[in-house]
Amino acid sequence: MDSGLNGSHVYITGASGGIGLVTAELFLKEGANVTLHYNSTYDTLKELVESYPEQVHTTQANVTNEEAVIASVQSAIDRFGMVNAMVINHGIWIADAVPLWEMTLDQWNKTISIDLTGAFLFAREYLKQLKGCSPSSTNNSIIFVGSTAGHFGEADHADYATSKAGLMYGMTKSLKNEIIRLHPRGRINSVMPGWVATPMAEDSLKDTKVVNKVLSTMALRKVATPEDIGNSILFLASEKLSGHISGDVFSLAGGMEGRLLHPETL
Repeated sequence: MDSGLNGSHVYITGASGGIGLVTAELFLKEGANVTLHYNSTYDTLKELVESYPEQVHTTQANVTNEEAVIASVQSAIDRFGMVNAMVINHGIWIADAVPLWEMTLDQWNKTISIDLTGAFLFAREYLKQLKGCSPSSTNNSIIFVGSTAGHFGEADHADYATSKAGLMYGMTKSLKNEIIRLHPRGRINSVMPGWVATPMAEDSLKDTKVVNKVLSTMALRKVATPEDIGNSILFLASEKLSGHISGDVFSLAGGMEGRLLHPETL
């Protein structure tokens, strides 16, 4: 099926990671021009840069640095013109289990700064450049990559859960009513992955007990692949495929209903 994304400009934050990298390749195969943002890891992007030299632009930026984000988005515009779709995918999850009463302010601020404030900066710059764009332009949207942690909560990771809840509910629900002031068909949506087989989750998924616990509340009883997430992001970026969807949070968690509070009773 033709997605209508050929020639569109897609900007992906955190493109060097598991979901970002796979999503970028899916857009490139659809003929989109793709800006690949990264912070510190460039090596994983080399293959895409070499395979799609005319369709790829890379840009480095610390997502917590306002000037760096502004410059990064401008560099993308200079290369491919207006950004049609922005996939705000970057984020950190601090592996140490820390209940809130033991969490330092530094940890809280670091997670919120990267996962939520960084997303705000990119969303703001995306919306700014929509001003004055042609009403006939298509595929104008933001897709936030959230997490089931932002829906169900995640004990000992309240910083992460709070940041993702902010994206999926606070920002998505608010911005869907703001973007239409800039473009009549502009859309804002979020995806909400559960467990995904990415390098970040690799160590945890080696533990059979962890996997069994993860699958115990999922109807499909399988861990998602990055392609599962990337295909849904592509769907939401395409006005042809999802042009009447805005302000929604799409659960990509295999029918997850929550987390076991007392697994020892199984």
